[in-house]
Amino acid sequence: MNVRRLIPTAALASATVLGLTALTACSTSAASDNDGKLDVVASFYPMQYLAEQIGGSHVSVTNLTEPGQEPHDLDVSAQQRGQLEESDVALYLKGLQPAVDDAIDQSGIKTKVDAASLTSTEKHGNEVGGHADEHDHDDHGHDHSHEGADPHIWLDPVKYAEVAEGVGKALEKADPDNAATYEKNTAKLVKKLGGLDKSFEDGLKNTKSKVFITTHAAFGYLAERYGLTEEAISGLDPEAEPSAKRVKDLQKMAKADGVTTVFYETLVSDKTAQTLAKDTGLKTDVLDPIEGITDKSKGDDYIQVMESNLKALQKALGAK
Repeated sequence: MNVRRLIPTAALASATVLGLTALTACSTSAASDNDGKLDVVASFYPMQYLAEQIGGSHVSVTNLTEPGQEPHDLDVSAQQRGQLEESDVALYLKGLQPAVDDAIDQSGIKTKVDAASLTSTEKHGNEVGGHADEHDHDDHGHDHSHEGADPHIWLDPVKYAEVAEGVGKALEKADPDNAATYEKNTAKLVKKLGGLDKSFEDGLKNTKSKVFITTHAAFGYLAERYGLTEEAISGLDPEAEPSAKRVKDLQKMAKADGVTTVFYETLVSDKTAQTLAKDTGLKTDVLDPIEGITDKSKGDDYIQVMESNLKALQKALGAK
């Protein structure tokens, strides 16, 4: 599947205004028959995490993407379509999983929350950050891939916090009887994400290198947030094969910029990363895009895995 053709290209600017207009919600409590809890269907793990953290004991959350399943390639089954029809709230990230987008659009769910509309999005290719901006004005022969809007907003704690605030408002509107709890839990989560942001800012402030290589262009927002440059072997599509020219360019760049490590992820084959690392004498390590939590994940939840990612980046970049 080519994700590039399916990701929308509009970059949305206002988190508050667009977030409120992007969801439709009933004005009275929508508590389901599931022990009086609000039934929430999440498209994949980062949406599940928000629903559980904000909803707490007042929600029952179902994740459409099984642990270990690559979310980009999810096909929605007839059973899952039935779950959607019976749910009170659908929480998804439009553009990441086209099959989910279609299923939710066709469903009769009263509250549909598109996380991509709750913050601003940008177009990212396979080279993102200050290093990429520098090369935009020279002729180093880098293979820029101008793709659609990058959906990986959850890997930037600041953007993820903006999404959390929008999700909190949506749950308050869908279930006003428990609005106070949702508001309190949202504030707690936003504070936790603020702490994570501070850890990344402080932890990556002083490093020997600012450039890191990944197999999948998932960390563009994170790179921009903390003054780094992500060089991805492939683009936004984790299954895309890099061109020979791209691999050659990365080999040259790695030597020039003092890159030590090629990062791969848990849900996609590390073959390409291992090949590039072997050819250039580099190390390999995991940088997890947190599209799902499995036994291989270096942590039990979003915060723990992000903390593990920070340690991996600090090691690879030579944090002082």
